[in-house]
Amino acid sequence: MHFAYALCMAETQDEKKARLAQALRDNLRRRKAQSRDAQNHDIAREGAAPPPPVGESQD
Repeated sequence: MHFAYALCMAETQDEKKARLAQALRDNLRRRKAQSRDAQNHDIAREGAAPPPPVGESQD
């Protein structure tokens, strides 16, 4: 009896891991898309001029 229960739990754990892995992949894709959109928005707002490199003074 205990073995059948363990087999069922193993399948459930595998399904849970698969769902978690898919959710993490979806979350990463969403965050990357948000980052790209934010960068595009910043560039458009600045008139397509990239920001000056860090450490250089603006005279």
